Amino acid sequence: MLKGKKILVGVTGGIAAYKTPSIVRLLVKEGCEVMVVMTDHAKNFITPLTLSTLSRNPVLSEFFNPENGSWNSHIDLGTWADLFLIAPATANTMAKMAGGIADNLLLATFLSARCPVFVAPSMDVDMLEHPSTQKNIKTLEAFGVKVLDAPVGELASGLTGKGRMSEPEDIVGEIKAFFLKKKTISL
Repeated sequence: MLKGKKILVGVTGGIAAYKTPSIVRLLVKEGCEVMVVMTDHAKNFITPLTLSTLSRNPVLSEFFNPENGSWNSHIDLGTWADLFLIAPATANTMAKMAGGIADNLLLATFLSARCPVFVAPSMDVDMLEHPSTQKNIKTLEAFGVKVLDAPVGELASGLTGKGRMSEPEDIVGEIKAFFLKKKTISL
């Protein structure tokens, strides 16, 4: 089903980043070619080495490599992928996406992506329910972004409510369903 698909995985700085290696592992197991782009804040939660090892590709976070000056083109990333998944997608990143702000490689790649974009929100219940976040979600959906449901559960704050990032198996299941539907439509 996903064999040969090129999936770009974006990682932002939220506690749910601990689930992203499982998503990458599952996608690779399905036969996907996976590349990862992460924000600097994401590195506080998960290391590039972990994601590079699982994806079998270098992890990108800067516009250029400071050691040799080679350019990491957000345009090339945005045109390479068959699907761009941002998981976790924090309130901060979704607000910047909705506002067209491109102050890091992940956001610049979003603005140049020619493929479908999925986001898996992850934040505390009050942040998710805040009117500004709800407005940003509606804006992203109006742009054609698929916003995956943030299920109810125990949150990092100790509260229980909506805002957990979906489980890796569910996220990969959404991606599979998308490509199955796309394949069915094209037949």
